[in-house]
Amino acid sequence: MSVARRRDTAPEVALRRELHARGRRFRLVVKVPGNNRRTIDIAFPRQRLAVFVDGCFWHGCPEHGTRPAANSAWWEQKLAANYGRDRDTDGLLEAAGWRVLRIWEHVDPAAAADEVERLLDETEG
Repeated sequence: MSVARRRDTAPEVALRRELHARGRRFRLVVKVPGNNRRTIDIAFPRQRLAVFVDGCFWHGCPEHGTRPAANSAWWEQKLAANYGRDRDTDGLLEAAGWRVLRIWEHVDPAAAADEVERLLDETEG
């Protein structure tokens, strides 16, 4: 697991490049209110929008998430804890007045950027 990147993953960087090319500016490594050990992948503080790019394996994508056969009980517990942590993070952000958008890593960066822009436009307009 130490090889798994926590941030700056390829899907995250691709989405950031797409947003930047569209003129959208954002912040990185913004702490989650109420838990300073967690950070938002892509944050728009003025609009209070938090964007997370979730890996299919680690966050249990219904389309592409797989469960390892070896040591399955441990993996089931680990992935369930990840899911619970995601829900807790969403709750902390929503309680602080943020909107949360979770994007699966397999989603096309242009389509993901469209969704981000739609939410930003709702806030700005």
